[in-house]
Amino acid sequence: MGKGEIGLNEFVARSLDEIRFWSRIMKEHSLFLGLGFRCEDTQLKEEANRFYKIFEDIERRAHEFQVNTDPQTIQAFNTEVSIAATQIWAFKRRVLGLILRCKLPGQTNFPLLVDHVSREANYFRNRLIELNTGNLEPLPDAIIDENVFFLKIMADHAKFIGHLLDPSERKLVEQAREFSQDFDMLVFQATDLSSMRPQSQTVPLLSQFVDENKVSVQSLRDFKKTARDLINECRIKSIIHPLLADHVFREAERFLFILDMFERSLSGARVDKKEILH
Repeated sequence: MGKGEIGLNEFVARSLDEIRFWSRIMKEHSLFLGLGFRCEDTQLKEEANRFYKIFEDIERRAHEFQVNTDPQTIQAFNTEVSIAATQIWAFKRRVLGLILRCKLPGQTNFPLLVDHVSREANYFRNRLIELNTGNLEPLPDAIIDENVFFLKIMADHAKFIGHLLDPSERKLVEQAREFSQDFDMLVFQATDLSSMRPQSQTVPLLSQFVDENKVSVQSLRDFKKTARDLINECRIKSIIHPLLADHVFREAERFLFILDMFERSLSGARVDKKEILH
């Protein structure tokens, strides 16, 4: 059972960390999609509810495993979860097709949101497959690819927040628009750095890349936290579900955690497996 450059204990820790985080995200995606369907979309609502239960069960089981669990058990669990992630990805892409062909008039899921959640399902699936096969990217490639993925996710979040706030919340809407523009710019910069590979993969360039992105993600994370707290306290006007506000906050926290690990790795520091299960 090849695991590339990571040991068996780290393989278990990384696998459980990915599943614990992303299974909750997939579960919540199922809820959000279901809320956006029309009353007559009973089959789609039932499918969304089925995926909610599947990932709720996966999340529960993931928390029952420990770092000292037999790696072969975790490898089998990864395979099972990657199949579920593939299935929910296919469901999301089918829903996106229905929306774009105007088959669900009046439903309230933005096409970009459905595409967004399908990209996350695909990311989750690929992470588990990489861990099981041991085909983990070298650090320079991982830094660029993770940033390209997450920067786009953050840019999308800013757009969703801006569109779901009440238009009368002019200051917050403007802040969301500014974050959207900032992260669109960062996505372009990351794409440029990616296209310059491998020549662009020097430690000074990658360090600056991580540092610059980290500053912007911290600002967006703080904005999301403020919005989440204001929504929970019913102090602002919006149609944002409180769980969605917390959902996007947790994803920003996840990105910051990854950026911190990259920053430390570039400096030569080792990341302990206990820190992976943060």
